[in-house]
Amino acid sequence: MAVSPDLLAILRCPVCVHEAADGGLLDRVREDWLVCRNCNRKYPIRDDIPVMLIDEGTRWQNTPVEALPVPPPEPIV
Repeated sequence: MAVSPDLLAILRCPVCVHEAADGGLLDRVREDWLVCRNCNRKYPIRDDIPVMLIDEGTRWQNTPVEALPVPPPEPIV
């Protein structure tokens, strides 16, 4: 089961969502990642569920898109 297009249309970066009317817009990359257009945080999609935790997005923020692991690894506990 894939992530619903309707869900992807309403998801926003939890850090940037309040910055402007279009704040926190996300682009889907490499099928398993959502990247914020504003802050470049990268949120993994695991088991067809977007993980929209700020810590997860920040963990990958400085990783180039082409270096993102597919599939995303499990979170560090």
